[in-house]
Amino acid sequence: MPIKVLMPALSPTMTEGTLAKWIRTEGDAVTSGDVIAEIETDKATMEVEAVDEGTLGKILVPEGTQGVAVNAPIAVLLEEGESAEDIKPEDPPVSASAPVEGTAEAPEAASSSAPPVPVEKGARIKASPLARRMAGQKGLDLSAIKGSGPGGRIVKADVENARPGAKTPASAPAGSGPNAQQLADLLGMAYDLEPNSGVRKTIARRLQESKQIVPHFYLTVECRLDALLAARKDLNDRADGAYKLSVNDFVLMACAKALKAYPDANVAWTDDNLVRYKHADISVAVATPNGLITPIVKAAEEKTIFGISKEVKDLARRARDGKLRPEEFQGGTFSLSNLGMFGVKEFSAIINPPQACILAVGAGAQVPVVNDGRIEVATVMNCTLSVDHRAVDGAVGAEFLQIFKRLIENPTGLFVE
Repeated sequence: MPIKVLMPALSPTMTEGTLAKWIRTEGDAVTSGDVIAEIETDKATMEVEAVDEGTLGKILVPEGTQGVAVNAPIAVLLEEGESAEDIKPEDPPVSASAPVEGTAEAPEAASSSAPPVPVEKGARIKASPLARRMAGQKGLDLSAIKGSGPGGRIVKADVENARPGAKTPASAPAGSGPNAQQLADLLGMAYDLEPNSGVRKTIARRLQESKQIVPHFYLTVECRLDALLAARKDLNDRADGAYKLSVNDFVLMACAKALKAYPDANVAWTDDNLVRYKHADISVAVATPNGLITPIVKAAEEKTIFGISKEVKDLARRARDGKLRPEEFQGGTFSLSNLGMFGVKEFSAIINPPQACILAVGAGAQVPVVNDGRIEVATVMNCTLSVDHRAVDGAVGAEFLQIFKRLIENPTGLFVE
C-alpha cells in the first residue's frame, strides 16, 4: 500500500518547519537514503532522506509551505505495482499551533476567482489557517481584508494582495508605534520585502531574550600577537601546503585551554543550579546566507591545533551549505565570535543562551606600545568577554582573561599540558 512520507523532527525542540524545496519530483524513483527535500527548521536548513523505497507518487505539501507540523504527511511513495489511483485523499497538513479548520490551500486557489465578499463587522472572521498565519506575520488586520473565497472566506491571495490600509498598529507592542514597514507605507517610501527565514526569526528571538533577561557585563584585554604570528608562520611554512592554520585556530585553542585551567568560567546559570561543564565545547560563530549559526568544536581542550583547524573549516563549510546535524550546533559551553578578518577593531557580542560567556575578537593591528620605558611597534588584538553576571563574577571573568592573554602572548603554552 502507498507509504506516507512524514514531516521529520530534525531537532529535539522542533514542532514545525518550512518545506523549503523538493529535490525529487512526482514520478521519480526513490531509494532509501536518497535526499528528497530540504526542510527549514527554526535553526537551519537541512536535507531530508527517504527511509523507504518506491516512486514519489504525490507531493502533498508544495515548496515554500510554512508551519508544517512534525509527523504531518508531506508526500506519498508508491510501491511496485501501485499507481496514483491507490492514493487516498489526505487531510491538509497544518501548523503545529494552528486550528484544523476549512479547506486546504489547493481549494483556495481554485476559488480565488470568486468576487470579493466583505466581512461583516462584528461577525466571526472566516479565514483559512494559512491566511491567518500570513496575516499575523505581516501585521495585517483580518477584519480590514475582503475575502474572495466561498462565503467571504479570506484566503492566501487576499492576504498577499491586501493594501497597506489593512495594517493595524495592534500588531506592534503597545506604545512602540508603527514598525518599519508600517511607517514606510504611511510615508509612501519605496521598499522591497524579503521574508524572514525560520533561522533569522530564531536568532532575533534568542538575541532579544538574551539582552532582556541576561545581565551582561563586559571585560576587554589587549593581547600582543607577535609571538603567535611567528609561531603560525613557522608551522604553516613547515606544512608545505598540507594545512594552513589561522589566527582564529590559535584563539579557539587558547579559549579551550584557559577554560580547562580555570573551569569556574566554564559554567551556565539555571534558577536551581550552577551547571559546571567538564569539557570546553566551543561554539564558533559562522555567518551563513540564512543568518548566524554556531557549530561546536567539542572537547576542544583535548585536540591539537591541527585537529581544531581541520574541524573548524569542515564545520564552517557545512554550516554555510546547511549540512550540519542538530547535535553539531546545539549545545556548547562557551562561544567565540571573530570579526577581525573584516577589519573590526573591537566589539561586544551578545551572549548565546544558555551559555554564560562569549569572546569577541577584533583585528590585530600594529600600534606603538611602551616596553620598559621604550616605545616599540607591536601587533595588538583587542578581545572583549561578554559575561552573564548571574553565573560568572567580574573577578572570575578577569582571571579567565588573564590566562587567555598569557596563552595568546606565549603560544608555546598551548602545546604543553
